[in-house]
Formats: sequence, C-alpha cells, structure tokens
Amino acid sequence: MLTNCGVDTRRSRMIHTFDMSETRHIAGSSLIPLTFSLFFALLLGGCTSYIPREKVPGVFVSYTGATPVKMVAIPLPVIASSPNEGITGGALTAFLFHNKNDEINALVAPQVNYNTNFGVTMSLYGAFYPTPDRNIEINLSQSTIINDDYEFKLRDKTYFDKKLEVILSPFVFSDGSARFFGFEAKSPRQQETNYTDKEVGFNLSAGYDIGRHFQVILGERYRDVAIEPGAVKGIPFIKDEFGKSSVPGINGFSTHAQRISLVYSTLDSAIAPTFGGFARATVEPTFKALDGAKDYSRYEAEVKGFIPLDNARYISVFRLMYSQTLGNRVPFLEQSILGGESTLRGYGRNRFIDNSYLLCNLEERIRLFRWEVFDVTADWEVAPFVDLGAVMDALDKARAKDFEFNPGIGFRAIVRPNIIGRVDMGIGRDGPALFVGLGYPF
Repeated sequence: MLTNCGVDTRRSRMIHTFDMSETRHIAGSSLIPLTFSLFFALLLGGCTSYIPREKVPGVFVSYTGATPVKMVAIPLPVIASSPNEGITGGALTAFLFHNKNDEINALVAPQVNYNTNFGVTMSLYGAFYPTPDRNIEINLSQSTIINDDYEFKLRDKTYFDKKLEVILSPFVFSDGSARFFGFEAKSPRQQETNYTDKEVGFNLSAGYDIGRHFQVILGERYRDVAIEPGAVKGIPFIKDEFGKSSVPGINGFSTHAQRISLVYSTLDSAIAPTFGGFARATVEPTFKALDGAKDYSRYEAEVKGFIPLDNARYISVFRLMYSQTLGNRVPFLEQSILGGESTLRGYGRNRFIDNSYLLCNLEERIRLFRWEVFDVTADWEVAPFVDLGAVMDALDKARAKDFEFNPGIGFRAIVRPNIIGRVDMGIGRDGPALFVGLGYPF
C-alpha cells in the first residue's frame, strides 16, 4: 500500500469554478471561522493511499481489475453549538474511496464526540455508490445518555430498463433534545419544553418513469413513536407543561400511511442540480383500520427552480411549498411542521406546528473557486438566502404578520458527483441558528 501524507505541491492548485453543501443543527456564528480554519489546517494534513484492489470490498469500488484503489483520509474536528443540543466537540476522519474515473465512489466516516447532555457518542456514517443507479447510506450512532440512531437507506433504479426506482429506509432512533413550543404561528419561546422522541419505522416507495420527465410514486411508511423524558436539564418535560391529553400524540402513537405522488422534473442532477425545474404533488391518507393513530390525510405541493447564469457560476434557486393536514386530533408530530435545516433555517427543528404551512425559500448560489488537494477536487460557493414561511390552521386563514422572515448565508463545498457538505446560518426571532451537515437544503 502506497501512502502520501502532507501537502502535495505538484497537485494543489486553485481553479476558477465552484459548487455546494449540506446540514446538521448548530447555533452561534462565532464558530464558523474556527471551524473553517481547523478544516483547512487538517485538510492539508490528509493522506492519499493506494490499496491493492483485492483488499478492498466490492461495495467500496465499482470496478474490478488490478488497478490499486485510491483512498484519501481527511481528519476533521467536530465543533457544534446548538440551542437544542448544547455544545458538542470531537473528531472524525473521512475516508474517501475513488473509482477508476477518479470519482468518489464511497465515503466512510467514523466519529467520536462529547456533549454534556448526551455524554460520549460513537458513530459511523457510510455512503456507497457502486453504480450511478444504485446507492446505499448507513448511519450508526450510540450515545452513553439516551441518544441513538440506526438508519439504512437503499436507492435502486436498475429495474424494468431503469424505469422503476425503489427506495427503502428503515430506522430506529432516540432524540433526547426534541422540543415542543405549542401550536400556531406565534407559539412563544417561553413555552419551550423538552422530550425524547423515540421512534422505529420505515419508508418504502416505488417510482415509475412515464416519458422523459414524469414519474408516478407509490409509497408506504410506518412510524411508532414514544414520548419520554428528555436529556436537556433545565427545560420542562412536555407532559408536565401541556398535560397528558391536551396535545394529540403526547402519550405516543403509531401511524401507517400510504401515499401517491406525481413528479415532474427537468433537473440535470438529482443530487447537485445546476439548472431545470421540479414539481411534486402528494396525497397521503392514514387509516386507523390499518394501524394508524387516527383517520387523517396530508396533502403537499412543491415547486423548485434552478436558473444558471455565466456558465452556472451564479445559480438562482427558489422553492415554494404548501402542506395541509386534515383530520381530528392528528398527532402533533404528524401535522405540518416548519423549522430546521431544510425549511426555516433561522429556527431549530419542529419550531412551528399547525394543520398547514406555506413556505418560500430563495437562494443565490455563487461559485467561488475550485481547489484540488491530494487528488480530491472540491468546489466552493457562498449562498445568501431568505426563508419565508408560516404555519396556520388552513391556507385561507394565513395572515401576513404570522410569516417568519429568516435571512442568512450558506457556505458550501462539493466533491462531485456525490459528496456535498454545507454550513448554513439563518437569523430568526429566537436568534441565530447554524446548520452543518451533508446535502443541499432543497
């Protein structure tokens, strides 16, 4: 096995091009410069290794033969401060496996961190892309206090001449940092409560292509939820503040829902699009007779657009989304919810809950440069954004004063064609919120 550690001055260079990144929740903008400075410092200490092909499992590479497999190992710090979770610190190492076209074919990232609320957390994340039409993601995480997360996701579009796409994602997790503030658009911060959201379930969908741009999707999901005392000290338990019956689903619930979606897409990429449009309409009924908590229905509509300028150096992105849940005493976690890394980025997850919501996201993704170091080419961009949204009982009851206006800025990096990382910071009434993680917000 050949290994090269340190800066390779022959291959490190700046190139005028760029792209983007993804998420996980944090707050406190002072951590951004420190996180990025440590990232650059440790990136320069990365290692490139060439491993004999026969010693690498097939899931890590999509080709066979005697060609050695290139693996790049990059150590990174874990520095996060979240209003939900508190301060987290630790370290991870990202192992990037390349295929014969020098594209990243797999990512494996073991991680260890510490948080005063959850203790020590050991985790392993993996993303595997054996072919363009099949990919696998795993996330295994266990904390010494309450939190755990075991998830698996398979996407396979190799059936019926690549017209049928199947997605399966079973999960088991416990989140001791969950929050509930009450219902309606102006639920006050003073009503903040904590609980452990403990869930087991699955999502399954099968989508069939109709023509070039349309897809019909049939889906099914099961979710069993238990509400238990949280891990965050000093914040009241949800059942102590709201009673054991005033909030639907507060004593736990299960739901079993079927859905149908019609999708129209002209996007040039499902993971990192630079131009095109996307539209989706979804109907999802839940029946008590099929092990649902109640009889209720959810209706959603979403439209996204990507408008490139100057050879995609600038990409104007917009999203409009509407959700409506109809039924009597629908469990609170099954209603329409705003807040978090993919909706209102000025707030933590599940900040606003009601029967429906209306959401608008606007971003200007500006490509800055391309940086190649240790044979890994990363594109970098900055993305000022505005999120505007509100929850409400029904669309005809929407009031202008209820809408939350969340300006912010994102910093994104992408190693094509599969790996996207991002830092997004939004500003809301409760203060700043920072999200760090993988993938575009939308």
